Amino acid sequence: MDIELAQSELTATDILIDVREPDEFVMGHLQGAAHIPRGLLEFKMNASEALSARDLKILVYCKNGGRSSLAAKTLVEMGYLSVQAKAGGL
Repeated sequence: MDIELAQSELTATDILIDVREPDEFVMGHLQGAAHIPRGLLEFKMNASEALSARDLKILVYCKNGGRSSLAAKTLVEMGYLSVQAKAGGL
């Protein structure tokens, strides 16, 4: 993906979620990303009023793409309507 396309995807996103573990997040993350580890995703999404709107445009990422794919699937199952997982991870 080229830089311009990636930037336009990020701009069109309401929330960018990094589902990696805390030690991975502190080593580096995309600017503006919310840190919600995969194991806490359902709890954090349900506990936050700001994240409760099911029409949020959500982009999820991780290191290699596996956790973000699972997280995106979970979010869709929770009723979120516009969820994407960044292919290939960081």
